[in-house]
Amino acid sequence: MRAATMLLPLAFAAAAPAAAEVRRADAQGFEIESTAMLVTTPADSYAALGRIGEWWNASHSFSGDAANMRLTLEAAGCFCEAIPATGGSVEHGRVIAAMPGEMLRIQSALGPLQSEPVTGILTWRLESVDGGTRVTMSYTVGPIRGDVPALAAAVDQVLTEQLNRLQTHLAH
Repeated sequence: MRAATMLLPLAFAAAAPAAAEVRRADAQGFEIESTAMLVTTPADSYAALGRIGEWWNASHSFSGDAANMRLTLEAAGCFCEAIPATGGSVEHGRVIAAMPGEMLRIQSALGPLQSEPVTGILTWRLESVDGGTRVTMSYTVGPIRGDVPALAAAVDQVLTEQLNRLQTHLAH
């Protein structure tokens, strides 16, 4: 019973949703950051990033089915999606740095940003901590047109949801 009581705070920490923040949103662009605790090792957490179709929300895909998404965990690897209904495909991003168990960086203009003349850098940093992995996801985008604070808040919400889904997926 004592061991179970000692593990209870860790279980709650692992189940806690990702902490999210819009760090900057101005005429130059925006930067968001979310952090979550995963119950897996950094190596297993990193590998799960490559199985993106298992945990990404299908409503944030072009095909309507996250199983059509793939993320190749190596430099120049594609974060891509097949659209079987039309024979089409989408490149969501391209891996520009892959450090297994440590960091994954993707150059990407996600979702509605794809039709804008922006550069986006999505970074996942993995850090070994007691009981698992702390993952910090950041996304920096610029230059950008329009209502930058509103867009930053919407993108933050969508990406934080994906991080929460990864966390839930790895907890099972």
